Amino acid sequence: MKDLQQNNPLHGLKLEVLLDEIVEHYGWETLAFALNMNCFRNNPNTKSCLKFLRKTDWAREKVESFYLYRFKHLPRPDDVQYALPPRDRLVPLDQKPRAPVVIDITAKPQVQNKPKPKARPSRPAKARSAKPKAEKSNPIDSADPWANSPK
Repeated sequence: MKDLQQNNPLHGLKLEVLLDEIVEHYGWETLAFALNMNCFRNNPNTKSCLKFLRKTDWAREKVESFYLYRFKHLPRPDDVQYALPPRDRLVPLDQKPRAPVVIDITAKPQVQNKPKPKARPSRPAKARSAKPKAEKSNPIDSADPWANSPK
C-alpha cells in the first residue's frame, strides 16, 4: 500500500493541515475568489470551513483539487485519474510539486462577448377578419357561459 501512495501529496495529509497551508499562503479573500464557496466568503474561519468541508463531498474534492493543481501546481491528470476523487489519484513518480500558482483577485474576470443574434426578417402583418365584437349588455350574462348558448 505504501508503494501505491508513494507520490500522492494528499496521502496522510489531514484536511485541517491542507486548509491551513492554503489559507496561510493565499488568504481567505483569495480562496473565496478562486473557489467561489460561501464558507470562504462569509465570516470565514478554519473551524466552520472544516465542518462544511467534512460534510460536503463535492466541496472537499474541490478544495483538494485546488491544493493539488493550484497550490502544489501539479500537471493535470489524465482522463482515467481525473474520474477518481483527488485522494484516490496516483501521481506519476516523475511529477514533482512546483511553486504555487499566483492568483490575482484585483483583475476583473474576462467576459466573453457573445455574438448578437441575427435579426429576423420582418413578416407582413396578417390581415384581420372583420368580425363584429360581441356586445356585453349585462355583466351577469357575460359571467355565465350558458347565458348566450342557443336554446
